[in-house]
Amino acid sequence: MKKRVWKIAGINFDHFHMGDLLRMAVEHPQVELVGISDEQPARMEEAVRKLRIPRDRVFTNEAECLEKTRPDVVILCPAASSHGEWVRRVAPAGAHLIVEKPFAASLKEADAMIKAMPKDRTLMINWPLQWLRSHRKAHDLVQSGVIGEVLNVWHFGGNRGPLWHGADKHEKTAEQVAAEKPHSWFYQRKHGGGSLLDYLGYGTTLGTWYQGGRRPIDVTAVVDQPPGLEVDEHSIVVARYAHGLSKFETRWGTFTDPWTIPPQPSCGFVIAGTEGTIRSDDYEAFVTVQTRRRPKPAMVAAPLPKAPHRNPVEYLLHCLDRGEPLQGPVSLPISRIGQEIVDAAVKSAATGRTVKL
Repeated sequence: MKKRVWKIAGINFDHFHMGDLLRMAVEHPQVELVGISDEQPARMEEAVRKLRIPRDRVFTNEAECLEKTRPDVVILCPAASSHGEWVRRVAPAGAHLIVEKPFAASLKEADAMIKAMPKDRTLMINWPLQWLRSHRKAHDLVQSGVIGEVLNVWHFGGNRGPLWHGADKHEKTAEQVAAEKPHSWFYQRKHGGGSLLDYLGYGTTLGTWYQGGRRPIDVTAVVDQPPGLEVDEHSIVVARYAHGLSKFETRWGTFTDPWTIPPQPSCGFVIAGTEGTIRSDDYEAFVTVQTRRRPKPAMVAAPLPKAPHRNPVEYLLHCLDRGEPLQGPVSLPISRIGQEIVDAAVKSAATGRTVKL
């Protein structure tokens, strides 16, 4: 039986992850990349060049792009503060949507995004860490009961900063970073900038996944105040659950990027349960496990994910082909709880008080 070909378009290049997602689309055998659109043409040039996108498929107006290409799926990568606006602009065209993390700048906006979607269309929130072999293996072990009931999750997440790398993790120079910083939405409060909004959702969403969808009781957060910046570059968040405490930390300014040389502290998760612990570092080919039966920490191989769990484009099309709901961090129930925790953390950091969910 011949498999369906899905038409995909990429709209809004605010986030550099657009290049990575478009590459996943282009390399999928069931995908035709029918168009890309951004109001700033220069931001599309790297993708046009690297992916050899025909010029007649490049637009500067999303309405024209949608009308002429009629995509089945749209990839959206707007600034964090405008996720809701862009979903409202694109959803009426009737495409399924992949929105790059974070979910939104607020829970209210996240709920508006859900409401804006037609009933028979899927909204996916992509968390790139979900596809890493180590974190998938950690979840498999949690699900199999290796460490018993999960009691605590610790997450340390971040990198040198959002401007140090472009599409395909292409590294930039210090001079390029310095030139971009004053103009980048990542460093503007009104556009949802700051390490907390950029990275906290990773920890809270995958942390919710590891804890079986359980919600915390309350959240306490502290952020730094870097001189000359209006957003944070470091946050520490404590979530109190009925079963224990979990900690989520975000950092722009790690010593090295985790995908090149693992920094110290290591970026990743530690999951503690009633019967053991799992340490899962970003981009590693193994996880470290200790249990009551074998207290000495042991490395357990984390195989490369197999289809359909290698990337968000592949997984979404798999679910759409089979009429199956999304599972895990990319699903709305898990992502929404992650957003609830982020919302509470933002309020806690602003008021200096613990915030109940």
